[in-house]
Amino acid sequence: MDTAPDAPGMSGTSAASCGCGVHEDAAKQGRKAVAVDGAVKERNIKRLRRIEGQVRGIQNMVDEDRYCADIMTQISSIHEALRSVSRELMRNHLKHCANSAIQSTDAAAESMYDELVDLMFKHSR
Repeated sequence: MDTAPDAPGMSGTSAASCGCGVHEDAAKQGRKAVAVDGAVKERNIKRLRRIEGQVRGIQNMVDEDRYCADIMTQISSIHEALRSVSRELMRNHLKHCANSAIQSTDAAAESMYDELVDLMFKHSR
């Protein structure tokens, strides 16, 4: 998903309210990242597939009436794995999306600052 603001068919000046690489052409498909490191994306996909398997494992544990503490331990493991994916995504967001928005226009920068503050509050719980 290496989409840069100057990619064909995308205007480098058309930023959405979050300033995160959303362009009119991409709006129909949802918001897109400004850029994503291929190796990071691959690691995240692998982690998410592993997490998906862990969730299925927990479903089986519940179905088999396994010991509650063992199930809760697995849930804790999934939480940490999701936090790991979240850290990678936040790093990419700061490195590419936020950086691009902050360097573009004052309005895009202000919008990005608001978005980052909201993200920090949502994910600090």
